[in-house]
Amino acid sequence: MSGHSHWAGIKHKKEATDKKRGELFSKLLNAVSIAAKSEPNPEFNPRLRTAVEKAKNDGVPKDKIDNAIKKAADSANDLEELMFEAYGPGGAAIIIEAISDSRNRVVAEIKKLLNDFGGKWAEPKSVEWAFEKTPEGWNAKFPQELSLEDKNKLKILTDALGGHDDVQKIYTNT
Repeated sequence: MSGHSHWAGIKHKKEATDKKRGELFSKLLNAVSIAAKSEPNPEFNPRLRTAVEKAKNDGVPKDKIDNAIKKAADSANDLEELMFEAYGPGGAAIIIEAISDSRNRVVAEIKKLLNDFGGKWAEPKSVEWAFEKTPEGWNAKFPQELSLEDKNKLKILTDALGGHDDVQKIYTNT
């Protein structure tokens, strides 16, 4: 009766959920580290306070959050915030926010994902004009209508980009 073990099924399900949870924790802790760079005290840093609250709400252990804040205080922390601009299927404008310790690696990986899923890399400020920066993120100034086929392709592209470990948020003008 190979493959019919109840415990093997549980093991595989737990492995999959632990992997997703680990990726989420990594993204949240990177956001905490970046926010703590300027001021490690959440009482004086609203951005850090928000990142810590979001991490706590998603179940990140307190000791991990504290370690991320301490890590940000160290000068060895070389995480940086990155913003990339691209065009997706149907000419949809895309802004990608990422946090990484290796700009060159992330640029290459995002360019590869864009190329594989029908997107095009855009020069800085060539997409940003179509969005308005707010405290919550980027809002589209000029929403764009897409065909059903292009919407599906854009969804596949944004899912692939969102699956990347370093990508924090993705904004489109659709």
